[in-house]
Amino acid sequence: MTKSELIDSIAERTGMTKKDAQAALEATLGAISAELAHGGSVTLTGFGTFKVAKRAARQGINPRTGAPVAIAAARVPRFSAGAVLKGAVNTPVRA
Repeated sequence: MTKSELIDSIAERTGMTKKDAQAALEATLGAISAELAHGGSVTLTGFGTFKVAKRAARQGINPRTGAPVAIAAARVPRFSAGAVLKGAVNTPVRA
């Protein structure tokens, strides 16, 4: 599903216009991104938790040359699925 398909689905399910659904989605994603940028976490009960993890610096290898490459430490976003989402994914789909 693409972002535009998600907007269409939100509009259909809520009765909102596509423009309003797009604004709602953009606001939601912006709020999540801003909270993660400040090092916080966002928990959507039943759906999951977005949080920031630290990835340590490490030594990598350039696949072309085989030369060692230093990979810097970084903060990366992580998502842990909640129980309701896990259940929805594991429910068999009837054809």
